[in-house]
Amino acid sequence: MDIAALIVAAGFSAGEDEFKPMRSIGSISAAQRVIATLSQAGCRRIVMVTGYNATMLERHLSGAGIIFLRNEHYGTTQMFDSVKIGLAYLRDKCDRLLFTPVDIPLFTAKTVKTILKADALLACPRCKGIQGHPVLIANELIPELLADQGGRGLEGALERCSVPLKCIEVDDPGTIYDMDASACSGLMDLHNSQLVRPVLSVSLAREKSFFNSKIAMLLMLIDETKSVRAAGQRMQLSYSSCWNIIRTLESQLEYPLIERSQGGAGGSSSILTLRGREFLDRYTAYEKALKEEADAMFDRYFGGMFE
Repeated sequence: MDIAALIVAAGFSAGEDEFKPMRSIGSISAAQRVIATLSQAGCRRIVMVTGYNATMLERHLSGAGIIFLRNEHYGTTQMFDSVKIGLAYLRDKCDRLLFTPVDIPLFTAKTVKTILKADALLACPRCKGIQGHPVLIANELIPELLADQGGRGLEGALERCSVPLKCIEVDDPGTIYDMDASACSGLMDLHNSQLVRPVLSVSLAREKSFFNSKIAMLLMLIDETKSVRAAGQRMQLSYSSCWNIIRTLESQLEYPLIERSQGGAGGSSSILTLRGREFLDRYTAYEKALKEEADAMFDRYFGGMFE
């Protein structure tokens, strides 16, 4: 099953002395903590919708290997509007997605895996009788949520959904407390103990490394957006940096990866060549297989040790 994640971090909080997504919780920021947990739980494609302080946050997370989308109208829209931006992008790109706002950073990967095992189309964790995050949404429900025009934002849309929301009982207070809750400090030790995970970086090299997951994401986004510039913007890479990466890669592989067309009514566009797409597909499958094996080996050697 292909699992993606959607994190919304677009809102502006009046009176806040510190920007919530970048607030330190332990030695890492709230945003970094959420990303680490979702990656640990098996999310291969993580999308973050930014808005307020977007450039600062995107630069802060530029090495995290996630995709950035922007709500340019964050000041006059609601969180559900940011959610819809992410849902529209992820439609048909995954089997299930997990949604959470960035300011609920202390749920555990164990909880996420419990929700996924429930094999539901629409689900959320429930702790102490309170529904929490992340919310699991099946891809087939995305069009219905995108079309919802009722009130009360995402909560109302989920209640009106044709599939009932399944609540999964968990013993994880991190699913229900945001960063304003005094209980957060007490949850840190639990979260940190369960955050131990294998971090695998898969690179291809000749004399030097020339391809990795970050470059793979760039190629994937070029093929999606048909634009090198747009792909770079979603990764906080400049246009010139993108082309430097592409030229270096092409020189190592000794064949073209990008096919460019100029002019026309739609302007210029860029797509992967057939060999470029084949190379990307092979790397993606190879990386996925290695990470699955690494997770299995981690469970074999460390299973239960950090729970």
